[in-house]
Order: sequence, then C-alpha cells, then structure tokens
Amino acid sequence: MRVTQSMLSNNMLRNLNTSYGKLGKLQEQLYSGKKITRPSDDPVIAIKGMSYRTELDRTTQYKRNIGEANTWLDTTDDALGQAGEILNRVKELVVQAANDTNVVEDREKMQKEMEQLKRQLQDIANTQIGDKYIFSGTQTDKPLYVDGVPNPNIVPGTTGLDADIEIDVFEAVRINVNTPGKDMFEEIDNFMDTIITTLQTGTGEEIGELLGDIAAGTNDSLADIHGTLLKSRADVGARQNRVELMEQRLDLHEINVTKQMSMNEDTEYAATITELVTQESIHQAGLSVGAKIIQQTLVDFIR
Repeated sequence: MRVTQSMLSNNMLRNLNTSYGKLGKLQEQLYSGKKITRPSDDPVIAIKGMSYRTELDRTTQYKRNIGEANTWLDTTDDALGQAGEILNRVKELVVQAANDTNVVEDREKMQKEMEQLKRQLQDIANTQIGDKYIFSGTQTDKPLYVDGVPNPNIVPGTTGLDADIEIDVFEAVRINVNTPGKDMFEEIDNFMDTIITTLQTGTGEEIGELLGDIAAGTNDSLADIHGTLLKSRADVGARQNRVELMEQRLDLHEINVTKQMSMNEDTEYAATITELVTQESIHQAGLSVGAKIIQQTLVDFIR
C-alpha cells in the first residue's frame, strides 16, 4: 500500500485529537474530583454511585426517625417520672392524714390537694407531642381525659388504644415508641377517687383503716400502681438504650457507605496527576513528530 502525505497528516491529526481528549478527561477528573462526570464515562461506576446515594438517603431518613423515636421516648419517660413524683406526694399526704392529730379542716386541705394531684395526673395522661396524645395508643387524636373525666368519646372496645406505634430505624428493624396508658392511668384515677372519697366522707375509723395500710406500705393498690408505673418506665428506658445503640449503628453504617462511595467515584489525585504528566509528554512528542511529517507550505519556502 502506498503511504501518501495526506494519510500521514490525517493519522497525525486523529492521534492529536485522541491525545487532546485524554488530556481533557484527566483535567476534568482533577477539576471535579470525580472519576466520571457523566454516566456514559463509566456506567458501572455510575450505577454503583446511584446505589450508594440511595443507601445514604435511606440512612438519613432512618436518622430522622431515630430523632422522632427519641422525642417520643424521652417525653414518655419524663411524663412517667412526673407521675411517679406525684404518687410519692400522694403517699406522703396519706401518711400524714393517718395521723389522729389532724382535725377535719386539715383533712379537707389534704383532700383539696389530692383533687389537684388527680387533675395533674390526668394532665400527664394527656401528654402531647405536637398534636398527638402519646398515651392513647394509635388514637393519637383523642385525649384520655376531658374536663377532669374520662373522654366520653373513648368507649370500651375502642380499637387502637392498646396498639403500638412503631417506627423504622433500620432495614427491617422497627421500634415501638409509644406506651399505651389508658389502663394504667385509669387505675391511678380510680385509686385517687377512693382516697378523696375516704378523706371526704369516711369516718375516722375508716380513714384510719385505709390510711393505716398505706402508711405501713402494705396497701396493695398503691404498691401495684407504683409497680406498674416503674415497669412502664423501665420498658421505656430499655427502648431508649436500644435507640441509642441503633443511632450508633447508623453512624457507622453511614461512614462505611460514604467510604465505599468515595472509593468508587472519587479521583485518586496522585495517580491522575502522574497519568496527566505522562499524557502531556506523549502529546508533546506527538506534536514534534507531526511537525516533521506535515509538508511545508509555500509560505515556508518564501521565508
């Protein structure tokens, strides 16, 4: 085959264009910090990058859910703690009322305070996060008490009052964030009614019998109520610990996914700069060779 001057020139120009393309690609990698700037550069890297970003978005949502779970559990724990403090005050008043030195007026004052403590316990039973009542199961739009009495809209058999509210905190991991409290607060409310009624209408002997049991710490109702409250609070504490562990797991998972994504698509600067310098040398060599191949023009002869 006869090799013409035109063939040599065309080959040189094609090789120079290829060399410019490689230089441009390397410069883009250095400017952007990424191995690819469009999916067509490397579809495998592009698909993996999309997968890693989806995983990071999912992790971010799980972390938001963790924050929501913490809000529910912390608020529940605080509410149960306040209820426990009120019950301790109830016990103090009951012990005090059992003293025979109290006159009728003293018991009336204790009765008034008991009534306020009862209302405060009802307020705690209606604790909200935003516009959601946290002790109403999945019926979060219904308070347990209205105007000092059980909510008339909550009739026996209402579904959802004992149901759990679960939140996704990881792939296939859901945590219960609420504590259905209708039965527990109903028991507390009935117990408070018993004490108030006894203080109000009971004879001295009846009050003494009732308060004597409580003062001795042998009253089953108060002990059971305290036990139920502590059991609920312990359950909340256990779930708080688990949420904290899940939060740590999510942090580690996010770091690992971010690292994998970086290894997949981020530019390795040392290797890329080395390749760029090598490509520049090749390009300069190509230009030098091309200068010798290209036929001189008429202008070259004239000068």
